[in-house]
Amino acid sequence: MSEDRWNTVLVLGGIRSGKSAFAESLVADAPSVRYVATAVGGEDDPEWLARIEAHQRRRPQSWSTEETGADPARLTELLIEAEPDETLLVDDLGGWIAAVLNPARQPNDDEADVAALAEAVRATRARVVLVSPEVGLSLVPVTPVGRAFTDALGVTNQALAGACDGVALVVAGQATWLKREVPAPREPQPTPAVVSPPPVEQPAPTVVAPQPVETPAAPLATVLSERTMTLPLVASGLTEIAPGMDLPLPSSDAGPDARERLGTIDLPGAGLGAFGEAVEFAAATQDTTTPRPWTAVRLVLIAGNHGGGAAAGADEADIERRLAEAEQGAGLLGRLAGEAGADISVLRVSAAGAIEDGPVTSDDTVSAGLREGWRLADDAADAGRDAILLAGLGAGLEAVATAVLAATTGAEPVAMLPRVLVPGGRYDDDAWMVRCAAIRDALHRIHQEPRGATDILRELGGPDVAVATGVLLGAAARRLPVLLDGPLGIAAGLVARDFASQTRHWCLLPEAGTLALVRQGADVLGLTPVLRTGLDLGEGANALAVLPALRTAIGLASALPVHPAMLGEQSVDDDVVV
Repeated sequence: MSEDRWNTVLVLGGIRSGKSAFAESLVADAPSVRYVATAVGGEDDPEWLARIEAHQRRRPQSWSTEETGADPARLTELLIEAEPDETLLVDDLGGWIAAVLNPARQPNDDEADVAALAEAVRATRARVVLVSPEVGLSLVPVTPVGRAFTDALGVTNQALAGACDGVALVVAGQATWLKREVPAPREPQPTPAVVSPPPVEQPAPTVVAPQPVETPAAPLATVLSERTMTLPLVASGLTEIAPGMDLPLPSSDAGPDARERLGTIDLPGAGLGAFGEAVEFAAATQDTTTPRPWTAVRLVLIAGNHGGGAAAGADEADIERRLAEAEQGAGLLGRLAGEAGADISVLRVSAAGAIEDGPVTSDDTVSAGLREGWRLADDAADAGRDAILLAGLGAGLEAVATAVLAATTGAEPVAMLPRVLVPGGRYDDDAWMVRCAAIRDALHRIHQEPRGATDILRELGGPDVAVATGVLLGAAARRLPVLLDGPLGIAAGLVARDFASQTRHWCLLPEAGTLALVRQGADVLGLTPVLRTGLDLGEGANALAVLPALRTAIGLASALPVHPAMLGEQSVDDDVVV
């Protein structure tokens, strides 16, 4: 969940601590962000340039960048000039100090520069996140220049920590809040209206009677086999889907308030543990401190194959068998859906080309896929569903999701790509190497190409990722939570943030699973898995398996009253106040 109770935050951390990624997660709810880059020099340092490029790839397309390395005073000016509806991310103050101490600027009153920056932070009307290296735990440098830099940065960190509403320290990717102050309310800003695409005439979905399954605990879910045809599907006339869309956000108060309430409810033990993440998510998306469990979940299963090396080792006949079972309400997904009281909506999309050879689909198909995904979310909301479970099924999907992750975040594909498991528990390492080569060639092919959302979908993602991205956008527009489960949802989430960064706040990862690419992608999106049971049942099945437990936890959190002892303490406190 996003922390929205601050105007200015200082994020501290050591080298490779994850401080920049955490800072980016704090501003992910903003429609647009002005990224203030302070680095100076490094033109002849390939390793330094590679670091900068990795940061640039991680930024959504809707962000703008401003360089202040040549003129450190410009940072103070930006903070003073910023409007109330702006969001600034300054990364980082180490670069700013290096520019302030530049011999070309000496003699200069460096302390005055720091004081002016701190005052600008106090006075700014914008939301601002500043990233800075924490130098207090390191050894004292042995050179005069090193000591001057460390001293200046330490003084700057102290000055800005006093000026900011919040201060967070990031160590090994884990953030700890050192200071959290709720600022005085700012002038309210008008909330732009969100216009959902108007309905398009479509044939009624075919309702397929479920196959009998031995699940005495619950009846098998109704299975909706919708639009099992190829894209493009959607007629013209829908609202344009473009980068920088301003979609709704969940409540910034209800989630934290619900989490705080968990510490007061009448339980004999210490509480709900990791399930608190699901309770907080449900509370925020429902705008209440006592959320109701999801009772009408729709599994949206998007099926599309990918060509070339990405599909090496895939058994397309087996994939088709599993897909047919899902359409009939049978097999693993059908059984789990029945036990969880969910229904299944299956969409088959056209196959994508080989990522190593060229664009895998056309711009028109990307546009149609986005619109069709939005329509699927609209259909779920109109049918009274209170949550969507997004999953994919198709040859080459894991490799394509890995390529999308690498292209958008700079992750190392070899470390993220899952091994190829074949029936009998055997791994096909030859097929895995072919997939690695395909991803390598694809990333090399688009090295100089734009990395916007539509570019990634056209060059790498294909129709299935486009549809999944549209589902996330449409769900956010309809204030409908989405449970992600597997590579497709993660890839779509990484692409969707360029269209509307608010989408990730409507997403929950119920189970971490075993795939590194899912864990890494979720970390970039700021999603904390609710459970880490190590399930590896396939896309959709992991979340369906744990869904009853999530519902139980949310129901308990809402139904149980406050512990009598807490009521007594509250009563005493009230008497004191009076």
